[in-house]
Amino acid sequence: MDLLRSPLHDHHVALGAKMAEFGGWSMPLEYPSESGGGVLAEHAAVREAAGLFDVSHLGKASVRGAGAVDHVNAHLTNDLRRIRPGQAQYTLCCDEDGGTVDDLIAYVRSDFDVFLVPNAANTAAVVERLRADAPAGIEVVDRHRELAVLAVQGPAADAVLAGVGVPTDHAYMSFVEAPVGGAEAIVCRTGYTGEKGYELVVRADDAPAVWEALLAAGEPHGLRPCGLGARDTLRTEMGYPLHGHELSAEISPVMARAGWAVGWDKPTFTGKDALVRQREEKSVPLVRGIVSSGRGIPRPGMVVRAVGPDGAPGDVVGEVTSGTFSPTLRQGIGLALLDRAVGDGDDVLVEVRRRAEPFTVTKPPFVAPST
Repeated sequence: MDLLRSPLHDHHVALGAKMAEFGGWSMPLEYPSESGGGVLAEHAAVREAAGLFDVSHLGKASVRGAGAVDHVNAHLTNDLRRIRPGQAQYTLCCDEDGGTVDDLIAYVRSDFDVFLVPNAANTAAVVERLRADAPAGIEVVDRHRELAVLAVQGPAADAVLAGVGVPTDHAYMSFVEAPVGGAEAIVCRTGYTGEKGYELVVRADDAPAVWEALLAAGEPHGLRPCGLGARDTLRTEMGYPLHGHELSAEISPVMARAGWAVGWDKPTFTGKDALVRQREEKSVPLVRGIVSSGRGIPRPGMVVRAVGPDGAPGDVVGEVTSGTFSPTLRQGIGLALLDRAVGDGDDVLVEVRRRAEPFTVTKPPFVAPST
C-alpha cells in the first residue's frame, strides 16, 4: 500500500530528510547530520533552544452537534467535564475489556464541538466507535487529510511564536485560535517532549506557509527542523507512553500507570468495569522506568529478569516496551512492563545481545520536565 504524505513532504525531501513509515505515513525521521542535524543534534536543540516538528500524521477528527461533549465523554476514559471550552485533555479510548484502542488529546471548543487528535494508525478505529452509536444530530467527521499539525518545542518556543505574532500567555493544555503565516491555526500549549511547547493545527493547504514562517521566526533563536527520531528519544526521557508499546489492546491504562487520565467517578465509559476491577485486584503487571547501571541500551521486546542470589540472571519478570540511549543522561533508559513484585529502586537484568546488563527500576521522568 502506498504511504500517505504530509503536505510538507516536498519540504522535508528538499532539506534532505531521511524518511520513514509512521502509522501508514511517510514522515521525516531525521535531517542530515552533515548540515548540523541528526537525532542527537535535534534532541539537543529541543532541550536547549527549540525544534520544529511536522506531526501531520497524527489523526484529526471533529464531533459536532448538541450533546457532543457528553457523547465523547461516554466513550473516553478521562472526564471532559473537568475542563472548560478553550482547554484540552489527555484521554484514552478503551475496549470493554480495558484494552487500549488509542490515547489521544481532546480539545473542547464548546459543548457542541470537540476536536480530537488520535494517533495516525488508530484514527479510523476511534472515529468508528464514536460514529457507531452517535445520536441524531451529532456528526463525527474524520479530518485526517484536511488538516496538518506542526509542533514548536523547547525553551525558546515562546520567542518563536511571538515572532509570528501568536499569543503565548495561555496555560498548559489550553488553546487559542490565531493567525500564523497568513493562516488560521488552533495553537495549543502542549507537546510530547517535556519542554514548554505548542502544537499548531492548520489546514493542510496552509501548512507550507506556516512551516516557512516558523522557520524564519525561529532562526535567531536556534530553531531547527526535527524528525520523529528525536521526538521518540525526547518522549522516552519523559516516560511518556507510545501506543503499540506502553499502551495496546493487551496493555490497559491501569497497567500503563495512566490512571490519572481516567475519570473514575464518571457514571460510565467504555471499559470502566474492567479498569475498576484491575485497579482493585492489583494483579496486573505495571509499566515502570529502567535506567542502565552500565553500558546497556534497552530495546523493545528485550527480556527483563530478576537478579538471582548470586547476582546471576533469575526469573523473567517482564519485557522492555520502549528503550533508547538518552542523549541528555548519556546512558540507556527505557520503559518495561514488569511484575508487581518489582518496585522502584530494585535492580534487574535486561538481556541485551545475549548479555545480562544491569538496570535499576526508576520512576519516570528520567529528565525534569519544563512544560
